[in-house]
Amino acid sequence: MARKEKNTYSAGEAAGEGLRICLLQPSRIEETMKIYAGARRFMANHGNPGQWGDGYPPRDLIEHDIAEKCAYACMAGERIAAVFYYREGQDPTYREIFEGRWLNDLPYGVVHRIASAGIVRGAGAFCLDWAFARCGNLRIDTHRDNLVMQSLLAGKGFTRCGIIYLPGGKERLAYQKCKE
Repeated sequence: MARKEKNTYSAGEAAGEGLRICLLQPSRIEETMKIYAGARRFMANHGNPGQWGDGYPPRDLIEHDIAEKCAYACMAGERIAAVFYYREGQDPTYREIFEGRWLNDLPYGVVHRIASAGIVRGAGAFCLDWAFARCGNLRIDTHRDNLVMQSLLAGKGFTRCGIIYLPGGKERLAYQKCKE
């Protein structure tokens, strides 16, 4: 895979999908909200109805992510194959970890709210690869019932490090991947 410019990342011919990562544009908000609605249905149908419930993430949060230039789209041609949040820097929910520890305390990137449109197999993995290529030290969390995400993270070399708690007290399984 090759990095093109600061906000674009493309799969080479060997990857076979022609995927690329770019900043999510405000004009794509309606499409993005439909992708998140589909992801909520997918999670509910796969034993994880509680992670995002009926309305997460809300539109105003995604609009904020776009304005902060932390919302990204994985593009397959002109279609959005996946969306996610990525930022480098400390995440307040990762300050404390329970029943384990982080692999290191070095600067890291975070991925949140990753959702596939279901049009390209491997889009979520591609997003994680892109984020890891940018920082080499990545943290992410997921719900205990999100077996699909846990499987993806294990397959991409993430280590389960412990448990973190979101504001309001909801538990999440915490993962990290770092360059050796």
